[in-house]
Amino acid sequence: MLINKSIKRNRFVYLLLTLLVIILGLASRKFASFLPSFVNLYVGDSLWALTIFCFVGVIFPKAKIWQNFLITLIFCYFIEITQLYHSPWIDELRRNQLASLILGRGFLWSDLACYTLGAAFGLASEIAYLKCLDKRKN
Repeated sequence: MLINKSIKRNRFVYLLLTLLVIILGLASRKFASFLPSFVNLYVGDSLWALTIFCFVGVIFPKAKIWQNFLITLIFCYFIEITQLYHSPWIDELRRNQLASLILGRGFLWSDLACYTLGAAFGLASEIAYLKCLDKRKN
């Protein structure tokens, strides 16, 4: 089964993918007024999870596809759950634009769904890539 396969990810390619997805995510926020409200509400969070998926590929280039997916979900869910915690020091940190992009500001159940979709897109992309490689070999 392809989900159990280990692949040798090219760290440079995955770093480029990470940067590309970051640019797309920032663009989804910057041009929010030009986009449908559905995109404004959900795509940015899905792209954030996809960014994490790509970056996990940089950190763990030999991980199995399902491991990359699981690490991404655990990280994203953890960050979302920490948004339930409020104290002056972390709320002050969250006022910084870069920190708020990473840490978020407030817990939303819908964000968990978006993270799952973003990570699932990364998972599906790697499976599709492996299928293309298998077809080339045959």
